[in-house]
Amino acid sequence: MTYGIGAAGSRPCTVVVCRGCCCGSPRKHPGTDHAWQLERLRAGSAASGGRFTVRTTDCLGPCDQANVIVVQPSAAGRRAGGRATWIGFAIGDDCTEDLLRWAEAGGPGVADPPATLELQFVRPPREARTRARR
Repeated sequence: MTYGIGAAGSRPCTVVVCRGCCCGSPRKHPGTDHAWQLERLRAGSAASGGRFTVRTTDCLGPCDQANVIVVQPSAAGRRAGGRATWIGFAIGDDCTEDLLRWAEAGGPGVADPPATLELQFVRPPREARTRARR
């Protein structure tokens, strides 16, 4: 599904999956099926009827907390005060299922995240550097 500038008011929640130098790497997390996780997220997005999308990106920065996933709010979530939420150590079936449930329910600003997923929230790299200078 493509969203142009005019469609920004109806943009769905977006799950951004890091697949840079460390995230998704069997060297960093041997025994983790990184391809399955991405396939599962994409299948959930396809089954959601447009409630959320999934995309990949290069390195997001906090490599010591790989795998990193950012859940961006939908347009409605942003209007309700939702902000991008960074999730570290996003490995395993339980975490993937929690991500899917939250994104399908609307994500940041629309639905509360599962409590277990909240335990994995991390600061975005820029925010962590800014707070360290204060």
